[in-house]
Amino acid sequence: MTEGWEFWSIAVIGVLITGISKSGFAGGIGVITVPLMALQIGPLRAAALMLPLLIIMDILSVRAWWGKQVKALLWLLLPPAAVGIGIGYLLFDYLNDQILRMILGWMSILFGLWGLLKGMKLGRFTSPWVGRVCGGVAGFTSFLAHAGGPPLNFYLIPQQLPREKFLATAVLFLASINLMKLVPYIALGQINSDNLVIGIVLAPIAWLGVKLGLKIQHLLSDVLFYRIILVLLMLVGIKLITDAI
Repeated sequence: MTEGWEFWSIAVIGVLITGISKSGFAGGIGVITVPLMALQIGPLRAAALMLPLLIIMDILSVRAWWGKQVKALLWLLLPPAAVGIGIGYLLFDYLNDQILRMILGWMSILFGLWGLLKGMKLGRFTSPWVGRVCGGVAGFTSFLAHAGGPPLNFYLIPQQLPREKFLATAVLFLASINLMKLVPYIALGQINSDNLVIGIVLAPIAWLGVKLGLKIQHLLSDVLFYRIILVLLMLVGIKLITDAI
């Protein structure tokens, strides 16, 4: 491992934020980790390095939320997500991630603003077809940059689920697509010994982030919780647009 202190500083902060986000805030703000790490090691390696860590976080998060997920929503979202991952794999060498980040960023900002201004009265986005589209987009964007949180939240937030069901469903969905991504990532040669060693070093930080996320979310009311999710979604959108520009 030849990475300098700048990389390790960013990696520790990014992994900690991702752990908190995955277990306590439906993965929304964790999308900034790959862009942060990409500043030092490039986007492809950053995404490959994060995948094993995300799976470790998923194991911890799933254990905490298992049994509270809405199975019907998972059955609706996961098949299109698998299709989105497959498309990402097939187009891996041809995609322009700047355009993708720009679209996803604006979608995140507009949805966050609308949710806050309308008091989250967003019932028209509960159609199963919207869910299928969001699931497919989440699989696609997650394959490219582990950015499945914003499209997922676009569909889950209008469902007005109780907090525990919302978080459990999001955690199970993101964990499932991370496992799906493992095979194509290996096929593309993105998982190697150097990245796995770095992942092992950062694993305790991932564990700490998950534990902090579980603690923090218990301190918030449902209204404040959803407002934080929407604000984080907007911040993620700004970050994605900034990266695209």
